[in-house]
Amino acid sequence: MKRVAVSQRVDAWPDRGEVRDALDQRLVAFIAAAGGLAIPVPNALAAADALPAWLAAVAPDAVVLSGGNDIGEIPTRDRTEGLLLDHAQQQGLPTLGICRGMQMLAWHAGTPLKRVAGHVRRRHQLSGRIVGEVNSFHQFALADCPAGFEVLARSEDSEIEAIGHRTLPWEGWMWHPEREAVFCPADIARFRALLSPDQSLPASRGLC
Repeated sequence: MKRVAVSQRVDAWPDRGEVRDALDQRLVAFIAAAGGLAIPVPNALAAADALPAWLAAVAPDAVVLSGGNDIGEIPTRDRTEGLLLDHAQQQGLPTLGICRGMQMLAWHAGTPLKRVAGHVRRRHQLSGRIVGEVNSFHQFALADCPAGFEVLARSEDSEIEAIGHRTLPWEGWMWHPEREAVFCPADIARFRALLSPDQSLPASRGLC
C-alpha cells in the first residue's frame, strides 16, 4: 500500500475560536480504492517550518493536492502545498492535483488563473487524451498550460480540464473523483497507474 500525503482545506470556526484542517472522507476512500493510504498533512507545520522534518519522517510515496479554498485565501495552505510540490519534485514522487490542486500545479509553475463561468455544480464532456463526462465545482481555471506540462483534456468551452507533466509523474484534474456517487473505475485506474508508473493509463472515463 502506497503512503499518500494529502493536503487539507482550512475551515475557520470563529464561534469556537478554532481553525481546522479538513479532509473529505470520500477522498480518503478514493485513495484507498486505488491502493493508497491517505496521510493528511497538517497545515500548521508549514507555518512552524516543520514540514520538511515531517516529510522526512513520514516518507510518503506520493502526494495528492486536494480541493477547497481558493489560492491566496489561506496563505498557510498555499505554503504547505508549495513545499509538498518542492518535495515531490526533488524525490520524483507521483502527484495528483484535484481541482484547486490542479490550479496549484499551474500557480507553482508560474501560470496565472482566470475566473470562469458555468463551471460550478455542472457536468462537462471532456475531449482530448482523456474523454468522458466529469463533475465541475470551480470558479477559476488555468489561463494557459503551465511550462513543462501538456493538456490532457478540455471542456466544451475549451477550458483546460486535465494536465500531465512531460517528465514527472504528475497530473492535474479539475474534476473531483471523490464526489461521484460511485467512483469512476477509469479514475481509480488512472490514479493507480500514476502511483505505479509501470501500469498503462486509461484514456476513457466511459459513462462515469
